[in-house]
Amino acid sequence: MNTRHLSHRLARRPLRTAVLAAAVGLLMTGCSALGMSDDSSASDDAGSAGAGRMRVTMVTHGSEGDAFWDRVKKGAEAAAKKDGIDLTYVSDPDEAGQAELVRNAIRDDVDGIALTLAKPQAMKGPVGEARAAGIPVVGLNSGMDAWKPAGLLEYFGQDEGVAGQAVGDKLDDLEAEHALCVVHERGNVALEARCAGVKKTFGGRTENLYVDGTDMRAVSGIVTARLRQDPTIDEVVMMGAEYALAAVDAVEEADSKARVATFDLNQDLVDAVRRGDVQFAVDQQPYLQGYLAVDALWLYRTNGNISGGGVAPVLTGPAFVTKTNVASVARFAAQGTR
Repeated sequence: MNTRHLSHRLARRPLRTAVLAAAVGLLMTGCSALGMSDDSSASDDAGSAGAGRMRVTMVTHGSEGDAFWDRVKKGAEAAAKKDGIDLTYVSDPDEAGQAELVRNAIRDDVDGIALTLAKPQAMKGPVGEARAAGIPVVGLNSGMDAWKPAGLLEYFGQDEGVAGQAVGDKLDDLEAEHALCVVHERGNVALEARCAGVKKTFGGRTENLYVDGTDMRAVSGIVTARLRQDPTIDEVVMMGAEYALAAVDAVEEADSKARVATFDLNQDLVDAVRRGDVQFAVDQQPYLQGYLAVDALWLYRTNGNISGGGVAPVLTGPAFVTKTNVASVARFAAQGTR
């Protein structure tokens, strides 16, 4: 990020204005009496992000009402409250819509943008426009392999390929032989990387099944049909908590012996792991992703900090949640932060 542009932008932001009734000749004395030296002014800026509060927009590809993105948003809001930031959260699962939301933030002259790169090519133009405007941009959740080429300042998330490989190893430990990896959004780089990772390390057979994640009934129906077609499938790997719960129903409907595992977590999924309906979940900690992305923009503005030095991502996962450790996660899931 061009720090000269950032300094220019900050210079245009008005700081707290002291209204003095004294004559112009007493101005310096008045400021001294109020403790408004250069050092205290800088300290005030770091503590409150200036009189005109710092404004940040987070733009994701999440669907409305998706519990996963609710946790991302909750984490972002917690960081914004701590840092005194005016936060706007917007989302659009359509890549063109998401790109336009980023451009709206640029036109609004915000102080920072946090975004996801589920479809990196669609975001290339808007990210370039933000950089040209001197607006720092950080990434979260999706785009592990794309954030540096795109010119983002920092990135917070899970290496999905590594997470997938960990799942493949786990399936070997569980002596699975035939895994069905269900992708609910075709072309989403994060989901594709997960299944590719599973295939890379799993010693058994892996096949991908593509479904429309916007229609949960269709997801369950297609998985049911595939399980009926091939009774050798003994593991169903889903890409989200709500999809995993649909897969549990599909396994029952198909009268299959397959087990269900998943990426991502929510309270209902925690209960399913506790009951044994789902073998395990891979938690990428979405609350943490949202929190760190917003907090990073505040730290960059107030102290010039760049997490990971701008060359390495900050990893938030993978963390396995199984029947043996699910109790330690349950209370956080109940409050909507895991």
